[in-house]
Amino acid sequence: MRFARRLDDVPPYLFAELERKIAAKRREGIDVISLGIGDPDLPTPEPVVTALAAAARDPATHQYPTNHGSGAFREAVAGFYRDRFGVELDPGSEIVPALGGKEAVAHVSLVLLDPGDVCLAPDPGYPPYTSGPVFSGAEVRYLPLEEENGFLPDLDAIPKETAGRANLLFLNYPNNPTGAVVEPGYFERAVEFARAHDLVVVHDNAYSEICFDGYRAPSFLETPGAKEVGIEIFSLSKGWNMTGWRSAIVAGNAEVVDRYRHLKTNLDSGMFEAVQRATVAALTESRDFPREMSEVYQRRRDLVADALHAIGLPVERPKATPYFWVRVPDGYTSEAFAELVLEQAAVVVSPGPSYGPSGEGYFRISLTVPDKQLEEAVGRIESSLRAGIIET
Repeated sequence: MRFARRLDDVPPYLFAELERKIAAKRREGIDVISLGIGDPDLPTPEPVVTALAAAARDPATHQYPTNHGSGAFREAVAGFYRDRFGVELDPGSEIVPALGGKEAVAHVSLVLLDPGDVCLAPDPGYPPYTSGPVFSGAEVRYLPLEEENGFLPDLDAIPKETAGRANLLFLNYPNNPTGAVVEPGYFERAVEFARAHDLVVVHDNAYSEICFDGYRAPSFLETPGAKEVGIEIFSLSKGWNMTGWRSAIVAGNAEVVDRYRHLKTNLDSGMFEAVQRATVAALTESRDFPREMSEVYQRRRDLVADALHAIGLPVERPKATPYFWVRVPDGYTSEAFAELVLEQAAVVVSPGPSYGPSGEGYFRISLTVPDKQLEEAVGRIESSLRAGIIET
């Protein structure tokens, strides 16, 4: 049988590969600790679960939902953005539900990119910033995120010819995988760049609610002129421990939102009404829950930072996200180090190049496991390093 060639143009999805490796080890009876996948280990807040259960019992939720999202959903999103970010959104034209941030990233690429167009994607970055444009037939031009530049893309370094062909610029702050936060004035520069080159900015705002040390991440839509040139994808997955619920929001420029909705009416049948009601509960009754989770992750961040420093892997303590972006020890590639700690210590970390070529020399640690497992994992990494030194 014959298959479409587009799947040959992207590697197997990173986290699917990590899950495969974990399952294989566990079938061998090996106690694997995974620090590779950012999937919260703690439950969704109870008011959200209660709202879903009640809504699921209501026959009114059992029919097709609208792709526009319910009025209550859109009003709750507008209220959240007004109170949290000081951003006014029109519930009728500037908000639409999405089935998770990953779906939104992939589908917005179909909305904005034709074959031959260019997508400007951060490198390293969330893998769908590459796969979405590739499936659209577009070219991906990587924007290296370098440590000396605060892991921010250098927009001035983009060749004019490339910028002229681009119709989509992905940004993501707080950033996955580096944990970096946006510097003051950078979003303003991105708006200017978008205006100058007539392209759309898509800001993936998956981590704004997981912040530490008093830092409060901004929304791209706070920036003057942002709604004229772009949209934001806001996900509830990490802040409210709702990765499995697939609840996210596309908000901002009314024309882009409308075209995104147009696409989705031809691809899916909208977000289950019960999940929409649960999302309303998250954004109203459980609005402060992400602060509780931030306290948990800050404690884990400090635990891991101290432990990594003690074994000779010093790191900067991120101001946001449940991730560490760590340099591999001297003498290792990212892949070799990840294989070492998997084989010698049964610990899974994400090798940097899985997020793009500029990720070489780094690996990512996720804090979404209990404290004791984190301590155990770092101890195992230290043991694997000693074993690697002995072997070499």
